[in-house]
Amino acid sequence: MQKDLPPRYYLTHFHEFLKFFEGANSMLLSDEAADFVERFNALDDDKKCIVVRAANRKYAVIDRTQFNYGEINEPQAQIDWLIDSGWFGDLCHAGLNDIAGVLTKDALLALLAEYGSTQGLASLTKPKLVTLLNEHIGARGWPESFSLNNYLVCLFDNALRYLLFIYFGNTKSRLNQFSMRDLGVMRTRSDSVTDIARFESKSDAQAAWFYANHYSQLAFYNNDMLLALAEGDFPATEGVSASFYRDQLLYALGLKVLAFDRAKGLDILKLAQSDKAKEKWLRESYKDGQEDDVKQALEGIIDNPQSDTLLAFAEDFYARKYHKKRTSTVTDMLRNASRSLDIDVSQNQQVERGVLAHYARQGVEGWRTENRLWCSLFGLTFWKQLYEEDMLVTEFDRRPLSLKQNNFYAKFEHSIEALLQALDSKEKLRFHIHKMATMHYGKVNSLFMWSSHLLTPIEALIENGSLDSIYTLLRMMCRDFESLRDGFPDIMVFDGALRFEEIKAPGDQLRRNQLVSIQRLQQAGFDVAVTTVKWIRDPAQPYVVVDIETTGGNNNYNRITEIGMVKLVGGKEVDRFQTLMNPQRRIPSNITRLTGISDEMVADAPLFAEVAEQVARFTEDAVFVAHNVNFDYGFIKQEFARLEQHFRRPKMCTVREMRRTYPGLPSYSLANLTKHFHIEMERHHRALSDAKAAAELLKLAFEKDDELKGLSANE
Repeated sequence: MQKDLPPRYYLTHFHEFLKFFEGANSMLLSDEAADFVERFNALDDDKKCIVVRAANRKYAVIDRTQFNYGEINEPQAQIDWLIDSGWFGDLCHAGLNDIAGVLTKDALLALLAEYGSTQGLASLTKPKLVTLLNEHIGARGWPESFSLNNYLVCLFDNALRYLLFIYFGNTKSRLNQFSMRDLGVMRTRSDSVTDIARFESKSDAQAAWFYANHYSQLAFYNNDMLLALAEGDFPATEGVSASFYRDQLLYALGLKVLAFDRAKGLDILKLAQSDKAKEKWLRESYKDGQEDDVKQALEGIIDNPQSDTLLAFAEDFYARKYHKKRTSTVTDMLRNASRSLDIDVSQNQQVERGVLAHYARQGVEGWRTENRLWCSLFGLTFWKQLYEEDMLVTEFDRRPLSLKQNNFYAKFEHSIEALLQALDSKEKLRFHIHKMATMHYGKVNSLFMWSSHLLTPIEALIENGSLDSIYTLLRMMCRDFESLRDGFPDIMVFDGALRFEEIKAPGDQLRRNQLVSIQRLQQAGFDVAVTTVKWIRDPAQPYVVVDIETTGGNNNYNRITEIGMVKLVGGKEVDRFQTLMNPQRRIPSNITRLTGISDEMVADAPLFAEVAEQVARFTEDAVFVAHNVNFDYGFIKQEFARLEQHFRRPKMCTVREMRRTYPGLPSYSLANLTKHFHIEMERHHRALSDAKAAAELLKLAFEKDDELKGLSANE
């Protein structure tokens, strides 16, 4: 149940916010921000409440008529005083972003209509409309029809946004995160938060703010404004945090300027140190014929790479452009894929599950891994270094500074190596992982989501993999987490030996981050394959055709009274299952008339909970088939959910399959289809009878598919 916020809550949490700047972060305050804090503290509580309420709005433009709160004495008089004292001003002080925030697109078009025709403007983005409106206002003033009286601009907004940036470390977070925390909407960490500064110095904090603030406003800059920014002075940065914001702006600015001033755009990109900026500069400079400069830069990266991702690009680009290699590393890896599998087409919505089911039928163990395996192993192994030795600046931070700054190994090398040396056996590593999981289960972190199955693939990796290989890969992640936090292969398989597989269905591409992760796993000593999938009709794929009877049509409150299932493999029935069920509620008389199932018949029948394991086992690794499949699937999934169990199977609908293979029939109801195709029905609206009938329809659809394929081959 949602909590109620106490009176003057917003003022209380604003004081909590300002307290952050009394400790280590006090040295980061700009003169403007320090002056704001001093002036705010000198106000009485009514005026503070007005300022805080305005500060909690998303934009610096406010409507004063919305500030008649009961907790504030004479709010409009307080606002008048604050206007006279320089806290609020009129709209001439508003930034483009704030105007865009309070005016809808239709309102913007209506205002622009005051200056003349708006033909062609409706297709423009909101930032472009705001920029155009600002140009008109600068030349001719606000339209007379627009009432300015109620709108005010927070003249303290720059100082407030700087404080928010220092507190949260980004330009998007707002004060409402405090109320989201206290209402239980947002989970935060309260442990490991200490009094540390986000930036190393006041000059670094102000430089970071310069870059972050401009980056947040770029969408509203016209070409002249972009060029002015590009030709201006860029403040120096010292720490890793500030340099991150610098590279973020320079890359985005370089791309925008590149569109209308190529030389200047390349100059800006060259200033940035990020991987993507370097890659863009190299590609574009090569296009411009600067082959010698690009070759020299590539050789420098290969000799002394700043990251695995950039190294992978540089080696590939160098080979193709200067050694005249015709294909990329990604293409080579796909072409030389070490294995190819024929998988039933029913698995095309969840190909990895289909591959694992294929292996399971062959007696081969497999696990879904992707990024979760390595990120959870990394997080649990180094929990102490990440969340106890390293620090979160505020409780709203989820990611430790060393991961944000990508200097985890440099910062904690001694502690990391001491831990790995102590964990010198698989037994010790397994014990350490279980201990960390037990101690910290459920704690908010940025690396992985907790679940009851989290440790299963980790244990399989430790059991079947090489400890040296595991530690080699973990060290790689420590040294360059930014490049190795994602892109890991989809599955892990143990078939006498351990291997990882990246699964690619037809049309899938191998992304750069996947290439990097695969290469690093191979360097660590793991067997890694890129497995391509070809869709077929696999005769070994089980299909379970299901029908249920219920007390009504809504699975939120109606329950199952009967379930019937028929399992097909290779088009032949290999098993069946049927039982009545006690729905634990009265069966409506109209349902009894339809199905013949009465309260007396189900009185001694099992509850769903008593047959759930049988249902799960019967449908395991099978395609769930039904006539109007979402009805039956939805009810069964809901029954499992009531037991706090997850139920997920690939689905197939015989209505859709019959429409596809036999188009143009007058009706696709089960009764009419069985009549049309002369399928015998023991009794309609009884679960096993209907399931057997739907199974016959599925066979017909498959036979038609085979027939059409045969015709196509003959042609």
